[in-house]
Amino acid sequence: MDISLRKKNIINIVKNNSAIELILQKICDELKQNVPHYDWVGFYFKNGNKNELKLAQFSGEPTNHTIIPFGKGICGQVAISNENFIVQDVSEQDNYISCGYRVKSEIVIPVFVNGENIGQIDIDSHTINPFTKKDTELLEFVCQEVAKLNLLSLTEDNC
Repeated sequence: MDISLRKKNIINIVKNNSAIELILQKICDELKQNVPHYDWVGFYFKNGNKNELKLAQFSGEPTNHTIIPFGKGICGQVAISNENFIVQDVSEQDNYISCGYRVKSEIVIPVFVNGENIGQIDIDSHTINPFTKKDTELLEFVCQEVAKLNLLSLTEDNC
């Protein structure tokens, strides 16, 4: 994976688009199309004052997991822990929410705005043990770039 090229493309997406939803969708598409082991890429954001996450933009197969309570699954755990969570083999994880039989691993990185965890990027892979330090570096960079956007509309209670 060419991290410098991926980062450059992310910067261009953020810089050259105005609508937040479009930026997030293009980031999802960029990552899914150009990182071979990223089979599903999506953003979840805090759903207003509720202790739950709401699915925003994604690239990959549709999911039934559009609302995830804090603490449930990998995404729900990251909402509470405020830490990256990498699962190289989902079959070894007790608190995993199955998104499909082909998903073998998952990485979730939180998005912080002013020190508050307001959302996350979630990556599913159909490969066991695909994630390296390069994935963490790239996805932390993506989250830092996303955090620069005005994300208030995505975290308002609109359910």
